[in-house]
This record gives sequence, C-alpha cells and structure tokens, in this order.
Amino acid sequence: MGPFIVAGLGNPGARYAETRHNVGFRVVDRLCSSCRCRLREGPGPYLQAQGVIGGDEVILLQPQTFMNASGSAVAEVLQRYGASLDRLLVIVDDVALPLGSLRLRPHGSDGGHNGLFSVIEHLQSDAFPRLRCGIGQDPPPPRDTLALFVLSRFEETEREPVETMILRAADAATAFVRHGIDRTMTTYNT
Repeated sequence: MGPFIVAGLGNPGARYAETRHNVGFRVVDRLCSSCRCRLREGPGPYLQAQGVIGGDEVILLQPQTFMNASGSAVAEVLQRYGASLDRLLVIVDDVALPLGSLRLRPHGSDGGHNGLFSVIEHLQSDAFPRLRCGIGQDPPPPRDTLALFVLSRFEETEREPVETMILRAADAATAFVRHGIDRTMTTYNT
C-alpha cells in the first residue's frame, strides 16, 4: 500500500509561480504549511516533503519537470515508496471549470490536461484520484490563446476566490487522506 502521495502539478521557477497553471503547486505549499513540513529536493526531478495527516504518512510532491512531463516524477515517487494508485492524489488546474470550483474524481481521462496526460502515460493507468481546481472564465478564452491564458497571472479581482479555492483544495486533500475518496467527493465537489 505505501504512504499517501499528494502531487500538485505546475511549472518550476519564479516566472510561473503565480500563474493559473501553478494552482497544484500552491495547494501543496498550503499542505506543507498545515503539516509543518518543508519541500526539499528529491533524488529525482521533484521537490518533496514528508508529513503526517491523521496518523498516515503523506509524501507531498511538486514535479520539477514542467507540466507536460510531470508523469515521470510522479511515477518515480510511486515506485520509490511502493504506493498504490488509490493512495495517489494528483492536483491540477482546470480551465473548463469555473474559477474557484473543485472536482474530485477517483479515476478518468486527462480531459485535455497535458499534465494529467503525462501522469496517465507514465503510470499506464488512469485509475488514480485527481482533484481539478477551476481557473476558467466566462466567457472562456479562445482555444488559440489557451496556452497564454493558463500561463497568465490571476487578475486582482480573482485573487480572493483563488485563495479560498486553494484552502478548500488543501482541506479536500486532507479529507481524502483521512476519510477516503467517496466521502471527500460528497463534501467537496462543487
């Protein structure tokens, strides 16, 4: 079974730190704060921290491979710790969801998200829980500007709902470890 692994996806470096695509990193940062642990360089292309939630060991992970190649780091950590897929939670941004909303699922497709695609490809399975954090706008950005949109920073008016979403996502990840996927979906899917 191994420990729980919570992997927030994003892009490394100060240039991307506050962008929409780095919500997953920000949720992991929040979890590190609540678990009183610190991210350190791992033996592979990732930052990791070890914490405890509800008596269970949790590995908090930020791949440093850039979003589209996140799967190699996630697969390496799963193998290193002998963790099963049902104890993995991958946290990503989702442009198709309204800003501030959360969607937790036990498995499924990548939904057009390149980071999830990479994780599915490297694990050769889509049977792992994922938490999608809404970064979308109404109306949605045109398809040909989507890459620019996800790499942009949040507008001033979006900052408060984003901070609330990050706190709720960290709470959802904690609930996932404590109570399992089904109970957590009932509570946090909005």
